[in-house]
Amino acid sequence: MTLSAPIIQAGDWAFIAENAEFLVAGLWVTIKLTIASILLGFFIGFPAGAIEVYGRGPVKWAVETAGVIIRGIPIVVILVYVFFVLSVTNDPFWAATLGLGLRGGAYQSQIFRGAFQSVSGGQMEAARSIGLTRLQAIRYVSVPQALRRSVPGFQNEFTIVLKDTSVALVVGLSELLTRGNDLYLQPRGGSAVLEVFLLISAIYFVLTFVTNRSLDLLNDYYAIPGGNDT
Repeated sequence: MTLSAPIIQAGDWAFIAENAEFLVAGLWVTIKLTIASILLGFFIGFPAGAIEVYGRGPVKWAVETAGVIIRGIPIVVILVYVFFVLSVTNDPFWAATLGLGLRGGAYQSQIFRGAFQSVSGGQMEAARSIGLTRLQAIRYVSVPQALRRSVPGFQNEFTIVLKDTSVALVVGLSELLTRGNDLYLQPRGGSAVLEVFLLISAIYFVLTFVTNRSLDLLNDYYAIPGGNDT
């Protein structure tokens, strides 16, 4: 009786090792895109969350409506619209950053909305009673606490944005997953499909694990004493 060839071939791993630089270049694009998208989402989502809680009139309505609309549109459609319809930029990286950042901002606004709402109204009233204006009370009382309480929400946000970077292939961006697909489509890579996706999955897992554990430490460090009681 002959044994079948092992599913995972040593020669396939050797092929991947030979092309490690090709995959590392895609990994670097993925990391840059994730960071840029989260930062853009923060600069959109933080003020949007504050407006949803403390805003009034048409501005609050416009922000809430825009958030609902963006959250309801698939990320692929957003990227296609940004790159091919609006043609904001000819650079796929910045088009992907804008699309992911807009979508991320819509979701981050809900993280910050919840964080702002977790600050008790009594603290705002106390701030006003000692002479602070409404804006000063928001700035000095609500914002510092909201930032600290929003840290846990960024664990999910980072994971979502990291995985969604793979969708950037629709605008021609060659990130990690796209380069993995290109790699096993090469003449010598036809039998390395499993190995390529195992490696890419492991890379995504390590990035997610390290970031989530770092955010756990950050959350513990900046945790508000008795914050759950306010």
